[in-house]
Amino acid sequence: MIMIRKFLATFAVVGVLFSLPAFADSGSLFVNLTTDEGHRAEMAMVFAKHMLERGHPVTIWLNDKGVFLASKEDAGKFADQQKMLGELIAKGATVIACPFCMKYYGVKDSGLLEDVKVGNPDLTSSLLFKDDAKILTW
Repeated sequence: MIMIRKFLATFAVVGVLFSLPAFADSGSLFVNLTTDEGHRAEMAMVFAKHMLERGHPVTIWLNDKGVFLASKEDAGKFADQQKMLGELIAKGATVIACPFCMKYYGVKDSGLLEDVKVGNPDLTSSLLFKDDAKILTW
């Protein structure tokens, strides 16, 4: 009986320790957002928001049709998603738009939402290839 109590006490202490923020998994999140479909884009951004709230650095890479989400010209169609991008940026997320995709779809640098960066190899690779980066795609 004493062994069982010791085991349960040890198990409880270990469980509490691993639930503390100081013991949370570390790492950054790199979200590869390829869609302009509202629901899928919002799923990605809500997930990113939750990771930011847990202290993880977040990068959102808008590529393919994802660049439309940051285009001022598409504000009417993507108002909710643009609001979410702004909130993520305000909380510390980095949002990068693919320059090749922007060119393909006719999105101008000057037409991007405030604080959305145009990607380049140095910027993008420095975030994508971090030792602790986790990558998710929507």
